[in-house]
Amino acid sequence: MSQATANFDIIFAGGGTAACVAAGRLAAADPSLRILIVEAGPHTQEDPKHLQPGRYFELSVPGGNTANFRTANPEKISKGRPMVASVSAVPWWRVQRELASASEFDEWESRFNNPGWCSKDLIPLLKKCETYEIDPNAETHGSSGPLHVSYGGSPSKIGQQFLDVASQYDKARTFTEDPNDLHTVNVYARWPKFIDGKTGRRSDTAHGYIYGLQGNKNLQVVAGALVKRIIIENDRAVGVEYVPNTQVNPDAPSSSTIAYAKKQIVVSGGSWGSPAILERSGIGSAAVLGKFGIKQVVDLSGVGERLQDHWCAISTFLASDESVTMDGIAQGDPAEIEKWDKQWDKDGTGLMAGNAVDAGIKYRPTETELQAIGPHFRAKWDSLYANAPDRSVTWFGPISVGFHLLPTAPGQKYFGIGSFLSHPSFFGSTHITSADDPSAPCNFDPGDIDNEADMEFFVYAYKLSREFARRMVCFRGEHPAQIPAFPEGSAARLKDATAPVPLDTPNVQYTADDDKAIREIVKKFSMIASHTSGTCAMIPRAQRGVVDSRLNVYGVKGLKVADLSICPLIVGANTYSTAVVIGEKAAVLIAEELGISGV
Repeated sequence: MSQATANFDIIFAGGGTAACVAAGRLAAADPSLRILIVEAGPHTQEDPKHLQPGRYFELSVPGGNTANFRTANPEKISKGRPMVASVSAVPWWRVQRELASASEFDEWESRFNNPGWCSKDLIPLLKKCETYEIDPNAETHGSSGPLHVSYGGSPSKIGQQFLDVASQYDKARTFTEDPNDLHTVNVYARWPKFIDGKTGRRSDTAHGYIYGLQGNKNLQVVAGALVKRIIIENDRAVGVEYVPNTQVNPDAPSSSTIAYAKKQIVVSGGSWGSPAILERSGIGSAAVLGKFGIKQVVDLSGVGERLQDHWCAISTFLASDESVTMDGIAQGDPAEIEKWDKQWDKDGTGLMAGNAVDAGIKYRPTETELQAIGPHFRAKWDSLYANAPDRSVTWFGPISVGFHLLPTAPGQKYFGIGSFLSHPSFFGSTHITSADDPSAPCNFDPGDIDNEADMEFFVYAYKLSREFARRMVCFRGEHPAQIPAFPEGSAARLKDATAPVPLDTPNVQYTADDDKAIREIVKKFSMIASHTSGTCAMIPRAQRGVVDSRLNVYGVKGLKVADLSICPLIVGANTYSTAVVIGEKAAVLIAEELGISGV
């Protein structure tokens, strides 16, 4: 970028979900606005790896140029415990269309003094962003937004088998056509996704909000660039310094570029990137900044703190040969990929038009189930869930692939039953390890991941997943690597478990020693869901907040943060929809301040 073109009205430091939404809305409302988006990843326009939902496996492993992997400080986790979070352009879960509960957004406003962030304010923005193909007349859904929602085009029957078992095995719960109305929980359903039902294309914010505005020469995107810092003069953010991302542009010169913003700078690097940008800019705690010789500009000790993520465990099982699963695609089988590529190209259907997740439930335990889970979780229930009937404890459902246990035997088919804990009991942190290198690894502390309340629930969830799986028609056994080391003679050791059992089969009975064995499996295979939130929290400054209710960074003029890092508390749902609504809200706030109409 030449010096002559390095001046803008608004700069987005980061080009993820929320940035694309906000920048796209503002550019469409006022094409004269000079807007710059500095994005770490490559351009994705019309890239099949991004448009085909079933391609997420290629973007969920190290080695590519569209994902970063954050590894926890080994001193902060149990010995031998894997702890890696991925920040990918298209993780499989980001296709899921799942909304938080109304009470969670209401708590953002009431508990943390954030006017304008309750559910009644955000529901119109959630409707505005989507075209809900499943039922265009649904009360809490939109019918003309840029993001399309459908069931996708996957032909797998594993999701339906899960629902079939639920109808007979779990008589305490019912079914719904809409599991995402912000109020309904504890009902089974087919699961909607951000996939265009007519084309099979993943419906993402870059294509929905940005690429359609290419005729606007005032909207510029610099791809493959890492934001080094925000330039602050006289307590005002005036510019952004960025350098090439060598992971994307290995041959680019290493020199940095400075772009200036006349009206607004919006940090939107996500829950990992945004606190790092602020810290390298001198915004954060003296203890962190002092380690790297960074002059403190604003004392905000909450930067990089309050990190939360969903905690998940997926139990993997062997599937029948006739099952339709995504294992061939996940393993990179050329014949399978070619087969489903052709079908997707033909009519937008098939496995490439899905993400292997076709059914599920936002699960809340009954009173009897609470007694079975344990006393530590019961205390958590009483404080967090008992008086909020619209909140789920976990998302529970099937996945038609051996997700994080990729098959060791070529040709074997797998399925999983997963539990995603909605509100983990721990807070972690992330901080910089370099003053100048934006590609340097972060100092990631996940927090007390082995706390007793959450462990009690995961032991229960493992047992529940096992009961569902062995009743499903596709069941052909347990994955050997995930069978707990139950004591010799334990009834929990399933003998000849190579075929489904009748629906009325009694539940497996477990001893205290069996539970200990399950805990070890949970510790070995549970993982972060890459739904990281909260590291630049929108809470009062006196409570170690980072931004106010208008997303302004405390102590700096002209600087906002707009991404999942502003969440006061993590929502009990897939966070993609929440990132979208944060982007929509940011656009409204900026437009109000700049006197722009039509956003």
